[in-house]
Amino acid sequence: MPVVLVIVAILLAGIVALTVITKRGTASVGALSRETKSRDKHADSKTPGSDLESIETVAARERSDETRDQAGVVVPRDAGTIEQWTPLDAEELSVSRRMFFNRAILMVGLVGVLPPFGLSLLAFLWPSGVGGFGSKVTTKRSEAEKSWEKKEPFYVPEARSYLVNYPAEALAAGEKEYSADASWVGMQEGVVALYQKCVHLGCRVPWCASAQWFECPCHGSKYNRVGEKRDGPAPRGLDRWPVVISGDDITIDTSGAAINGPAIGIDTTKQAAEGPSCV
Repeated sequence: MPVVLVIVAILLAGIVALTVITKRGTASVGALSRETKSRDKHADSKTPGSDLESIETVAARERSDETRDQAGVVVPRDAGTIEQWTPLDAEELSVSRRMFFNRAILMVGLVGVLPPFGLSLLAFLWPSGVGGFGSKVTTKRSEAEKSWEKKEPFYVPEARSYLVNYPAEALAAGEKEYSADASWVGMQEGVVALYQKCVHLGCRVPWCASAQWFECPCHGSKYNRVGEKRDGPAPRGLDRWPVVISGDDITIDTSGAAINGPAIGIDTTKQAAEGPSCV
């Protein structure tokens, strides 16, 4: 659907540009040239007493006109100089130099701007390929275990998730709470993939090394090492993703909806804060 909207937008922009070009072209046909306008302006600005006629001649002519008017003589007015009409040649009727440059500039704009802009917009809206968020993301368990040894979660930016170790001693309690959960398969292998987004208002939840908890800086929601809610306004624990473990590969499936986090009160690890809070 976004691809169709981009194509329609590009076509409409092209139609509008061509309409502007056509209107500009037709508006210039039959217009007076600059030379003609200049000559007319010069003629209108001429006043009696210029270099062609002296003041005395004008005064004598006015007195003569008044005398004839009093005598009832009708004096015909001077018809002036009549410009002979000459038809426009084919070049003037078709495209003037100004029209040519206007059209050229618009065409360069259309060709140089619209295609790159349309392609970049299309690339931005095009669904991301395999390997990013919204698909299946694979990482190495050996890399995650290096972080676990430092008592830190392993962050996977492509999946926007934390990989944490689910302790073996908590499996008995965890089976009662998570056995019907899609995340239980990975938990049995000691792996939980936690979505980084706080379930309260969607802020990213960082790891607090001193407390050994996840603590949201926005409104103070706190979760233990495996994402179970311990404090704050969050309505449940951190959401998680299904994982598939094959050898050293851990595949986080973010292609579907996240699994809702555990309900308030579930505490299978009994992990209290291990130091001062970061929030």
